[in-house]
Amino acid sequence: MLLFGTISQFGLHQVAIMQSFARGIGHGCRLRLYSHRETRASGVNWESRRSYFGPLQWIKEKFAPATKKASVPEVKHLDVPSAENAVFGEADAGGVRPNVSKPKKKERQASPEEPKRKPAREHKYSTANFKISHRKLNMLGRQISGKPIDHAIMQMQFSEKRASGRIKSMLSTAKLHASVYKNMDPMKLIVSEAWVTKGPKQLKRLEPRGRGKFGIRVHPDSRLNVILRPGKTFEELQKEKRAMRLKRIVSAGMVREDVPLRNPASNWQW
Repeated sequence: MLLFGTISQFGLHQVAIMQSFARGIGHGCRLRLYSHRETRASGVNWESRRSYFGPLQWIKEKFAPATKKASVPEVKHLDVPSAENAVFGEADAGGVRPNVSKPKKKERQASPEEPKRKPAREHKYSTANFKISHRKLNMLGRQISGKPIDHAIMQMQFSEKRASGRIKSMLSTAKLHASVYKNMDPMKLIVSEAWVTKGPKQLKRLEPRGRGKFGIRVHPDSRLNVILRPGKTFEELQKEKRAMRLKRIVSAGMVREDVPLRNPASNWQW
């Protein structure tokens, strides 16, 4: 009998909870739940904590499956110094800093040394065909022939000829190619040879003349070719030239010169 009364009381209490839940949804008010626990000894009903959540939040919390939080074990690195000690330079307990092993870098295998290329004996270069007479261009070829490459570039830099700018750029490019591609010393390059050739096509145009006659005007084009070879620098040439001039100086006869006598006579001739 006692068991039946307890079950019926529990069922009535659940019905009251559902009625209050439906009433709260209908009026949009907050749900107030009561605990079904009763103290038999004192006979006093006590209220549970009031929930100020909405009905939808209560349903989510009530029927949502509980998720288990994965417990991550804490790993303590004893061999790594703390951040404060790393910043302020303080030592750990014991007065000795722990030895932190750093990952070793992979040693790069030394590649076999490439054999050095032997410098070439000469380097040939030329300009493109451009509109100029071969006679006019040959004058610039004579000016740079036999001179060191730097001196020839300087001559073209200060020349007033129209084609000097083209020749200067050609010499600079030839010097660069000889040093990079043929492993030649740019400080010892000289313009060993320079010659001019006519272009393959020379334009010919009609030129009107008097009395119904006409002539043919030729528009020539030509190119300059050079060969660079290693030789003496400009300073070495100047030194040899000075020594040659000093060798020609002969005193007036008061001082004997260290030169061999030419056509010596059998005795002194006064």
